[in-house]
Amino acid sequence: MSPSLSGPRTGAPSADVVVRPASAEDRPVVERLWLMFRHDLSEFHALLPRPDGTFRAERVEDAFTSSGWTPYLFESHGQPAGFAFVRGLDAPVRVLNSFFVVRGARRAGLGLRTARAVLARHPGRWEIAFQYENPGAVCFWRRVAAEAAGEAWTEEARPVPGRPDLPADVWISFGAGGADA
Repeated sequence: MSPSLSGPRTGAPSADVVVRPASAEDRPVVERLWLMFRHDLSEFHALLPRPDGTFRAERVEDAFTSSGWTPYLFESHGQPAGFAFVRGLDAPVRVLNSFFVVRGARRAGLGLRTARAVLARHPGRWEIAFQYENPGAVCFWRRVAAEAAGEAWTEEARPVPGRPDLPADVWISFGAGGADA
């Protein structure tokens, strides 16, 4: 039997949650979590995997090798529970490029705790994109923005660059922690 985050879904997250930069040794775990993430998102744009069963993974490569990026791994009770990719660490605005919590860890507060932890590591201006077609993401990211910035956040739809066939992404912008926020 696998451990739960908070026992029988009380909504109170366990104290045994770790958010840490992912190392090169963690990359295979993050790549497997990426497949789950892309599978979840495929619901909203009817995306199918490639013939080998994988999805495009350029962001994973960027997160581990590109300047200004860093990958984070989330663990609960020593087990992988999700990840985040942050870019723009060398720019005035950080972007939470990808964020994922495994289904078995959702609805117990882990997502909110890990989002807060990632934002706290990089105080300043933030932008986070999501899609209106994903109602869970809409509620979640609005809550994160409100907790981080009160009423001092904005939301706007922006076309996906080079992809007129896709619906616009929704971007939330706010400041989190520090004097620059």
